[in-house]
Amino acid sequence: MSKAYEQVLDNPAWTALTGPQARLAEQRGRVLRYPAEVAPWVALPEDPEPADWADIAALAGPGNEALLIGFRGPAPEGWETVFRAEGVQLVGPDVAGAPDPEAVRLGPADVPEMLDLVARTRPGPFRARTLELGTYLGIRRDGALVAMAGERLRPPGWTEISAVCTDPSVRGQGLAGRLVLAVAHGIQERGETPFLQAAADNTGAIRLYEALGFRLHRSTVFLGTRVPEDLLEPAAQPAL
Repeated sequence: MSKAYEQVLDNPAWTALTGPQARLAEQRGRVLRYPAEVAPWVALPEDPEPADWADIAALAGPGNEALLIGFRGPAPEGWETVFRAEGVQLVGPDVAGAPDPEAVRLGPADVPEMLDLVARTRPGPFRARTLELGTYLGIRRDGALVAMAGERLRPPGWTEISAVCTDPSVRGQGLAGRLVLAVAHGIQERGETPFLQAAADNTGAIRLYEALGFRLHRSTVFLGTRVPEDLLEPAAQPAL
């Protein structure tokens, strides 16, 4: 496994927002983030400095959350840690992706149902414009959306499969696995490789992904921080 391979996936939000998803990047100084309605992830450079945290604060705004992937250091003094979760990253260079005859592509008209399904199943961050990150596929039963999966971060050469969720009423029917393979098929058709991220204690999901052919690449961490309410943005410099 090459060092370049490792570097691309070590800081996937950064490599996505400086690469294939640069069109979505909001930037201040060295800090990048997705628009708030697309995804909550903020990307820091390696070895962030105090000025980088000030730029996060300016982008997110006082009292708002900033979510980081793979950052193991502490947030600055005064910043609230909303959550910190150990995670795993799994890669699928050998996964046998396959289209699914029951899967349908989801579009803007489906977003209310997608948000409702996410609220009931809690697969991770999904917002009103997350659909803009890539292809999302769903399965309907009696007209209702009961399962979905789609694409999120896109580091060069890779695409993350995310928002994998199934309504409790249809669990145990293999729908999540079928959708993961269908999304993986589309990724592979573009010449890219699928990967996944999950909480380390989500052992059921990890077992499913490994059964589909994904393998553990590395551990990671998901950190949610809140910008202090009383943090003031530095005064603007006078015009010269």
